Amino acid sequence: MISASRCLLCLALTVSTCAADVPKPAVPDRLATGFNAIRVEALRADVTFLASDALDGRLSLQRGDEVAAQWVCAEFAKAGLQPLVDGSYLQSVPLIEYSGDRASSYVGLSRGGAQKQWSFPHVSGGFKDDVDLTAPLVFAGFGITAPELGYDDYAGLDVRGKIVLLFDHEPQETDPKSIFNGTGNTRYATGRVKLLNAQAHGAAGVLLVGEPNRQHPSNQERVAKIGGSAKRSVPIGTQVIDDDTLRIPLLTVSDVIAQELLATSGDTPAQLQTAIDRDLKPQSRPLPDTIVSLRLRNASRRRGTTINVLGLLPGSDPSLAAETIIISAHHDHDGASSSTEIYHGADDNASGTAGVVALAHAFAQNPVRPKRSILFAVFAAEERGLLGAFWLAAHPLRPLATTRAMINFDMIGRNEEASEQTNGLIEIPADTSNRLNLIGAYYSPDYARIVAEENRRVGLILDDRFDHENALNVFFRSDQFPFVLKNIPAFWFFTGFHPDYHHVTDTADRLNYAKMAKIVQLSYLTAWRFTDDPTTPRFVESPRGQ
Repeated sequence: MISASRCLLCLALTVSTCAADVPKPAVPDRLATGFNAIRVEALRADVTFLASDALDGRLSLQRGDEVAAQWVCAEFAKAGLQPLVDGSYLQSVPLIEYSGDRASSYVGLSRGGAQKQWSFPHVSGGFKDDVDLTAPLVFAGFGITAPELGYDDYAGLDVRGKIVLLFDHEPQETDPKSIFNGTGNTRYATGRVKLLNAQAHGAAGVLLVGEPNRQHPSNQERVAKIGGSAKRSVPIGTQVIDDDTLRIPLLTVSDVIAQELLATSGDTPAQLQTAIDRDLKPQSRPLPDTIVSLRLRNASRRRGTTINVLGLLPGSDPSLAAETIIISAHHDHDGASSSTEIYHGADDNASGTAGVVALAHAFAQNPVRPKRSILFAVFAAEERGLLGAFWLAAHPLRPLATTRAMINFDMIGRNEEASEQTNGLIEIPADTSNRLNLIGAYYSPDYARIVAEENRRVGLILDDRFDHENALNVFFRSDQFPFVLKNIPAFWFFTGFHPDYHHVTDTADRLNYAKMAKIVQLSYLTAWRFTDDPTTPRFVESPRGQ
């Protein structure tokens, strides 16, 4: 369990961020107009609109979400932001939505003349196209190639045209001294990165299983614990980017299936993981007499287009204006199953959307303009897999090479509370009414230091617990992550989970607007540092491997 006592104050950041009796330094006069423009009343009004019944839960590819995006567009226009897409604030994001046919889809095993098949719930996931694939199975450990860490599960392994079986997460995740960010996650821990790596090595498909010696729920078990929209009466279709870089299917399989698939490996799944964890020596190998078939069918499939909303505040310094700071959130949520079952998404993520809009107005109203440019981005389809953020990262409107930092808001409106999802996994402080979780310091200590310095003027308690846990997959669950993959210093500002997360009860009346205003004010001051400081935060690609 991750202790609640960790905060950025305790991580060798020499700035006091938590002492209530320390006088707060004044906000510089040149920034005060914008700082004072961030008001509780405006945040409350904007969240109340975005989370209202009229927007019907803002499900991607549905009318309510389009209304939310158009509202953001209008607010960017009022703030005088510059449109970037042929005179428009809207960037189209082409999607495919599909619903798998569970009755007709399965994973099959052929061994010694015998045939077996498994389907849902032992198999989950799908693919945008129908799939008929039969190929030998190869075990490829955790599916990680990390040359900067001297670790490669694919070294000497031929997976071309084959299906690979992978463990989820990373080696040694219970070891605080592990080169894989101790007990936290690195970029290698997520399924998308594993899938892209398998694809780059020539694999035809991927089966993913929770690591056998795990001390936390598997992804399937974690999602089930959320409840709410995960168990809605009318399931949501899967959405993916049309013509994404992912070209091969990934399915998640149960421990029972993995045990049988690895029966000819010479070791049990637990023994394989133990051997890898012991000395970081890969245990990858072909699996004799193991032919696997993937058959996937879709009951429905359609194309659609959603929209990112993007507006630019040009920098005032000709020598720095080409450099970009991104301030972001996402406008979508989980929609509605009926007129009485609306997933309002007030905290997730009307709060973040309102925060970005508030900052756009604050910077616009301030008489002094920042030296570097700020791109305000409110992404589409985050709930469907960070799709709008991945799209912008792949189709940037400003060069990523000169993008210096990113502030991402996702759920900045509540007090963190225990819930079924977090019980037994995260220790939550007794009082979270003034606490902000920051996610991403592993890759940019400079960024963490700047936030802590500016927090002296605001007085929040800053907490980094989620950078040191591996049970909830928090690091790659919001829109900063696609930009971390592009080596951009990017933090997720997050007030934590609560029992209303992804439930119909996530409503506007439950937010702590006073704390939310402080978070937006801290972000305003932090963004000014990013825009005006002579140097910007460094991205440290492999902190433990250096």
